[in-house]
Amino acid sequence: MKMRMKSGAVVLVLAGALLLSACGGGGGGGAHPSAATGASASSDQIKIHNFMYSPMSDTVSPGETISVTNTDPVTHTLSATGGQFNTGDIAPHQTKTFKAPMTPGTYHYICDIHQYMMGTITVR
Repeated sequence: MKMRMKSGAVVLVLAGALLLSACGGGGGGGAHPSAATGASASSDQIKIHNFMYSPMSDTVSPGETISVTNTDPVTHTLSATGGQFNTGDIAPHQTKTFKAPMTPGTYHYICDIHQYMMGTITVR
């Protein structure tokens, strides 16, 4: 029984590591096009579909407007784990917007309702 529990824990740790590595992006240079071109009144989009954020990781400019569209048949949120931004409830087929923080850094977010849904926004 102990061996079965240990191997189950190992599987969970490995699955979590794979999920985090998938969320973390692919290494260098993946700046968002609006950040690379210096567009001033840019807008970025995150889509919620099948209980996942797409993209799960994004890079934006300070103060950039980010729109979040929920295509699922249930309500979701997009809330920074540190409290820097929160869309509130996003009903099915609704779009809400928020402004990216002005301070550069990486901000982790979740759905307050379905806390296994997560992603990151990097402000550069």
